[in-house]
Amino acid sequence: MSAGPPQRRLVAVHFDERSIGRGTPDQEHERGVAVYDLLEENEFCPEGYDGGPYALSLSLQEGRLVFDIRTEAGESVVVHILSLTPFRRVVRDYFMICESYYAAIRNASPSQIETIDMARRGLHNDGSDLLRERLAGKIALDFPTARRLFTLISVLHWKG
Repeated sequence: MSAGPPQRRLVAVHFDERSIGRGTPDQEHERGVAVYDLLEENEFCPEGYDGGPYALSLSLQEGRLVFDIRTEAGESVVVHILSLTPFRRVVRDYFMICESYYAAIRNASPSQIETIDMARRGLHNDGSDLLRERLAGKIALDFPTARRLFTLISVLHWKG
């Protein structure tokens, strides 16, 4: 696995438990895998800063997504607040296809599972692209990092 330079990566991700609570076992599993994968391999750097590595706290406040970025030592770097409105359609569609996917895993044919999984990955890519667009000029991140962050944002959106 390749990782970004130490000053351009995340080493911790935290969640505001009041915003997200607990999800279904499938949701919690997906969140755990995304956090693990994200911390193993990522490229993440607030624009104009090169003093990482960074810790990220994600929360929902008044219907907005809050990225609270700090140094590994806990010093505040920057807070970015994004409207969730642009994400609503893709997140809703992503949840619907995920539910179909989890149901299919239990009793569908391999070809049916593959078809649903292709649609799920396509929506995940759409959400990741949207996230990169919304963070352009604020946070530099590569596509795999955007995919993992989109998964986490989806979990937050579930709870919102």
